[in-house]
Amino acid sequence: MNFSKAELQKEVIYKASRSGGKGGQNVNKVSTKVELLFDIQQSVLFTDEQKARLVSKLQVRFNRDGLVQVISEEERSQLMNKERAMDKLISMLIQALHQPKLRKPSKVSKQAKAKRMEQKRLQSVKKQLRQSGRDY
Repeated sequence: MNFSKAELQKEVIYKASRSGGKGGQNVNKVSTKVELLFDIQQSVLFTDEQKARLVSKLQVRFNRDGLVQVISEEERSQLMNKERAMDKLISMLIQALHQPKLRKPSKVSKQAKAKRMEQKRLQSVKKQLRQSGRDY
């Protein structure tokens, strides 16, 4: 990939808010939930082709402003949630940019065809030998 975590860090926006879940009374006082926002169209890290691919693949992750939204609230600290959200974004970008290799159709070799035909012939001979001994 042609981007690093540090370069991506410069282009994201973080928002913090109070989170539910583990943390006891700390949950009511500290903003640990992290919402990461990333604007694909304004990014300088990707080419136009890559941007189009990212937009089509990550369409469900867009908020109404057209930004990719990643939310993390698993950890008790805001810093850990920021790290986790950034890791989620990076894995989403890598997965969206991945292009699978095209399958090249191959033919069955002449030797394999000949072997299969010989096996069929032998099976046919075996069955014919079984029939010849019967009288009706």
